[in-house]
Amino acid sequence: MIKSVYIHIPFCDTICSYCDFCKYIKNSKWIDSYLNELECEIKSKYKGEVIETLYIGGGTPSSLNLDELKKLFSIIKTFNLDKNIEFTFECNIESLDYDKLKFLYENNVNRLSIGIQTFNNKFLKYLNRNHNEDMIKDKISMIKSIGFTNINIDLMYGYKNQTLNDLNEDLNKFLSLNIPHISTYSLILEPNTKLYIEKEENIDEDLDFEMYELICKRLKENGYKHYEISNFSKEGYQSKHNLTYWNNLEYYGFGVGASGYIDSIRYDNTRGLNNYLNKKYIIESHKLEEKEKIENEFILGLRKIEGINKDNFKLKYGISIKSIDVVNKLLKCGKLLEDDNNIYINPKYIYTSNDILINFIN
Repeated sequence: MIKSVYIHIPFCDTICSYCDFCKYIKNSKWIDSYLNELECEIKSKYKGEVIETLYIGGGTPSSLNLDELKKLFSIIKTFNLDKNIEFTFECNIESLDYDKLKFLYENNVNRLSIGIQTFNNKFLKYLNRNHNEDMIKDKISMIKSIGFTNINIDLMYGYKNQTLNDLNEDLNKFLSLNIPHISTYSLILEPNTKLYIEKEENIDEDLDFEMYELICKRLKENGYKHYEISNFSKEGYQSKHNLTYWNNLEYYGFGVGASGYIDSIRYDNTRGLNNYLNKKYIIESHKLEEKEKIENEFILGLRKIEGINKDNFKLKYGISIKSIDVVNKLLKCGKLLEDDNNIYINPKYIYTSNDILINFIN
């Protein structure tokens, strides 16, 4: 039974340095047409399930004005929402204001995810971001005053010429906000992004590792549980929606560039706005055989620090997790560990987890 929905809003306030969706600059005509088509896609696919997690991401959903938000939320009424839903709305600190926040709060949004990235003015300029330390603190205070308590902020690191001291200063300022969830990302330069085209280079791997270790150490010291490779939360504030992905559960994905997993089929929507507006929603889909589902179970589930529950695995697939040769091989060499309930990646190999996960492909 599908219990989660992801909706993608591709429009942005400004072109940033690392996102290939920023070609869709906010345009009222495009937005109106897009929302109309989004409604059509949802009504053509949604089968009436009770939805327990809803995530509106982007792009920059908060770049929508109040009237556009009202139209989006009228579309959301299509869903049968659980009374205890986790409803996340992704925000850019620059495009948030009191009226938008009040509207979100009054319309069942109970979790905000905010792309702060850094407090450092040098790196904000590098990312083509327009906020600063005072704006961040003022907006976070506003968010809390309205009543939001379940908040995530994104911390990005690995900028060109960034030092461990720079990162430590950022961590001090992030921690001072007293936010219950922090997601961390090393800046990876992907094809089609501005920094990639300008031939910037990723930072040295050893320095990246030191930065990751510093983040883990500082956040753990301040009461955050490291529950997924890149995610940290205070007790009770893990992202239920993202756990849908990591637990390899099915979910709807709606909008340009969204991905979904329905009836054993993984699909990717087109990243082209014109195709989407012409109802050519899905660009690629693939029905998974049982072997592929099990591969995904490991690739996704082992991202969680606690790993994969052995009993749940047997219930899902009808076999013992230790009947799989590669699991025993990795347990034997110490890259995987187990306790009474779970099999998980040895903490000393978390940073290089991809070298372990690749063992489960094919």
